[in-house]
Amino acid sequence: MFENILFQSAPDLLARDIGVGGLPPSILFSGPQASGKLSAALETARVLSCRAEGQKGLWNCSCPSCLQHKTLVNQNLLIAGPGDRTLEIRAAKATLLSENAMNSRHLEAARHLYLRAVRKLTLRFSPILWEGDDKAGKTAPLLQSINEALEPLTPGRTIPEPDELQKLLDGLEKDCEKLESSFLYDSVPVLHIRNFSYWAHLKGGEGKKVLVLENADRMADGARNALLKILEEPPEGVLFILTTQRKSAMLPTILSRVRIYSFFERTPEQQLKVIDRIFHYDPGLTHGKSYDNVSDFLQSYLDVKPELVMAAAASFFSELAQGHFPDTAAVLASCGSFRPRVLFSVFLRGIMKAQEGFLSSPEGAECSVRILEQLRQTYDNVSIFNQGAQAALEQLARNLMQIDHDFGGAFRRNLQFE
Repeated sequence: MFENILFQSAPDLLARDIGVGGLPPSILFSGPQASGKLSAALETARVLSCRAEGQKGLWNCSCPSCLQHKTLVNQNLLIAGPGDRTLEIRAAKATLLSENAMNSRHLEAARHLYLRAVRKLTLRFSPILWEGDDKAGKTAPLLQSINEALEPLTPGRTIPEPDELQKLLDGLEKDCEKLESSFLYDSVPVLHIRNFSYWAHLKGGEGKKVLVLENADRMADGARNALLKILEEPPEGVLFILTTQRKSAMLPTILSRVRIYSFFERTPEQQLKVIDRIFHYDPGLTHGKSYDNVSDFLQSYLDVKPELVMAAAASFFSELAQGHFPDTAAVLASCGSFRPRVLFSVFLRGIMKAQEGFLSSPEGAECSVRILEQLRQTYDNVSIFNQGAQAALEQLARNLMQIDHDFGGAFRRNLQFE
């Protein structure tokens, strides 16, 4: 079990705990971006549902429950929480098109990769979670279109010819991007917490129910309190798997009620092997660019290249250092309106990089701490409190100018303008 979660120790601990029946009802996977947390959560759900005798939970198991989990259609699985899935869908699309064109031995793996990438998004729009949500009626036509378009890719069916497949996947990509950018919440709504709590308490059905709550740190107080209530008295036959990149942002009362499994940053060599194993991307064979990590590989599928967004961030910070208020509308336009939303994180990382030189002096280091605090608050304003990107940039600019004023023009000094 967990054969596909590479270069992490947490799956070994999970397998041990599952083997001795010692898995608690609530667990947390904590670790950096693209370290395998969501994949491990989905594998945990599959392993727990496996009906095979003997070597339970192997990836090649063909029991009905495992087959459903491999394509993420098992009724006992829910995924909730914010998550940027657009880039993974694009990367999986490229893999499927390439493997189909070559009639590769990896074609079936590419098919499953694509189906799972799309359903990691669509599962977040389950009617169970969205009952009573005003947006539910607007998402239904998109979800129906996506589900119908996935039918020709069902395992066991012949994959369409290359031209037809390209057209099919282009349409799916368009629908998925609209679904994510227009309707997926940037933080976990309290209504979704209440809805999955109700689902968790329903009796009936076979097998263990699993709720995966991704980016569980991104929720307002009402949602946190609702989550805490269900973790305090978890129903039988249900496993709650939370994931986070920021364990420090989780409530201590929530952390006290979960068992934590830590995921770590893989080495560049390990990340290259992960990219090759999952996406069958080998720069040596394709004369493509080599990537040091999975996140950079996925970001290569952005419409606006990350280096351009980083340059826009550096220019934004430079304008502030010279006492000018940046043109936030122009920034928004040059950064593709920060769609997909991961572009906003890239932009904030660009500002972090622009002020790295401040650390060379005591005054600059103190100023840097204030800047980083402000960047974190800006990220939370967008990802948790749903502030618009342009409003967030304008507020960030004002707050950074105040920091610069408090330190007597430290931005200009530390950036060494002539």
